[in-house]
Amino acid sequence: MARQNGQKTKLLFLYKLLLERGDEDNPISTPELIEALAARDIPAERKSIYRDMEALQDFGVDVQFKKGKPSGWFIGQREFELAELKLLVDAVQSSRFITRKKSQALIRKLEGLTSRYQARQLRRQVYVDGRVKTDNESVYYAIDKLHAAIAGGKAVTFRYFDYDTKKERVFRREGKRYLISPYGLIWSDENYYLVGWEHGGSELRHYRVDKMEGLTITGMARQGDESCKNFDLAEYGRKHFHMFSGRETGVRLRCHNAMVNVILDRFGQEVMLIPDGEDHFALTVEAVVSPQFYGWLFGLTPQVTLTAPEWAVEEYRGMLEKAGEGL
Repeated sequence: MARQNGQKTKLLFLYKLLLERGDEDNPISTPELIEALAARDIPAERKSIYRDMEALQDFGVDVQFKKGKPSGWFIGQREFELAELKLLVDAVQSSRFITRKKSQALIRKLEGLTSRYQARQLRRQVYVDGRVKTDNESVYYAIDKLHAAIAGGKAVTFRYFDYDTKKERVFRREGKRYLISPYGLIWSDENYYLVGWEHGGSELRHYRVDKMEGLTITGMARQGDESCKNFDLAEYGRKHFHMFSGRETGVRLRCHNAMVNVILDRFGQEVMLIPDGEDHFALTVEAVVSPQFYGWLFGLTPQVTLTAPEWAVEEYRGMLEKAGEGL
């Protein structure tokens, strides 16, 4: 009976062997397959191995045989190519919002999508030494909940916190729960942000997902649809530099021609660049004017200058004067 049961699982075991151990640089020879089967009390011979491989091919598995040295069987086309898995590992390893523990678990799962030999290349792939990682393990699951709430048109509730100098959580509003109608998620500056309409409020705001605690999807229908009917998530992200709040307005910038790529990277290909002299161009864009906006602008000085609106120019000039006094 054991022999018969072994024959029933033979194809499955061969498929598993090929997935785990067989790639083009490390094919599995027919004698090795027979030996591995024998270790599980599954008898096999050379002819039966060839028939089994044909059965796997008929099923749609890209089983190939490599001649020469080394020779043997391997799986050619897999669901993910090695280069694609490397990109995914890089993204997981460098993502700040994924905890170190969750990163390691995800990478182990990604390694299972290729052979054990190629998996070693994934382990040697990018490791960001000293990478700052969130310590909020719930972020991973909070993102999934928020996507579900957005798709279902439901409001969510959570408590929102900051850290004090002792690295302890201090909840805003004395721990009272926020009630938010979610409209989208933005990944900005290595953090996830929820863009939503606070019940009882009058505008969209954003909240860092890793600073939420006790996130719950409510049975309440989403609010703010009338005010947000023209909401554009990408446009919102472009206006709010690094997800800080400020005054939204049209700003005019005068830039040296060498700054074209920087400006297009920030504001997109659709922005209109108007020649302003031989070496400069000007543009007008919608932006949220905040200290972070001014900081971005200062980093590009003198090749990018703010020329309008006048109140922003004066505010920026005042900030520069104060900064100079502190030196």
